[in-house]
Amino acid sequence: MSRTSAAPSAVDVLAAPVVVLVGHFGSGKTEIALNLAFAMRERGHDVSVVDLDVVKPYFRSRLAREELQAKGIHLVVPDGDRFYADLPIIVPEVRGALSRTDNENARVIVDAGGDDQGVRALGAMADVVDPERTDVLFVVNTRRPFAEDQGGLVTMLREIEAAARLRVTGLVANTHLMEETTADIVLGGLAAARELAAATGIPVRFCAVLRRLVGALESQGCPLLPIDRHVLPPDKRRRRGPLGRPMGI
Repeated sequence: MSRTSAAPSAVDVLAAPVVVLVGHFGSGKTEIALNLAFAMRERGHDVSVVDLDVVKPYFRSRLAREELQAKGIHLVVPDGDRFYADLPIIVPEVRGALSRTDNENARVIVDAGGDDQGVRALGAMADVVDPERTDVLFVVNTRRPFAEDQGGLVTMLREIEAAARLRVTGLVANTHLMEETTADIVLGGLAAARELAAATGIPVRFCAVLRRLVGALESQGCPLLPIDRHVLPPDKRRRRGPLGRPMGI
C-alpha cells in the first residue's frame, strides 16, 4: 500500500485496541480521532469512533457521521433528536465498545471532551476500560490558552488523569493555527511536546501535521499522522435544524 510519507506512521506505533484522546479545549482531538479512524480503516481494521465530547458541540466527531459511515466506520453516539444535543448523554453502546475483546482486528477511538471537565464522562466508565489494552493520548497544542508553557501543560495533564481515572500513556504533538499553520509552528510544538515528555516521563507517540506540511517533518525522527480537515468551523458549514436537517447556506 502506498504511503503519503516516508516517515513512520502514527498507526504503526498504536498497538492497543482502544485509543482515548484527551487534552485542552480546542487542542485538536477531534480531527486526530477522525484521521486516525480513516488511517486505521485503510489498514483493514474494524474501526469504531466513540464521541464522548459533550462540552464543545461545534467540533465533534459526530459531525463527520456521513463520511465515517461511507468508509464503513461505526460511530457510537446518541441518535435521533439527541444527536446534536449539548448534554452528557452516554448511550449503552459506549460501554460495549470500550469493553470489546472478542475481535482482535477491532480498533476503538474515543474522542473525549476538553480539559478535566470534559473527561468526566470517561471517568464514569473507567470500570470497563482495561488499562492494558488502552492508550490514553494527551494532545499538546501550545497555541491554545493555558497550554503555552510547561507548567500549564503538566497541570492540565494531571487534572485530566484524575478526572478520567486513567493514566496518560503518550503525548501527541499537535500545535497548529489551522490554515495559517507553518512548518516552524509545528516544529516548535514538537519541541514543546518533547520537553513535556522529558518532564513527565510520558513519551511522544506521534506528531499530527497538516498533509501539506508532512515533508517538512519527515527528518524529525517522529511518527507522523497526516491531517486532512473533516470538521469545518460553524460559519463554513451548511446550517442545520434541530434534527440536523440542512437549512441552506
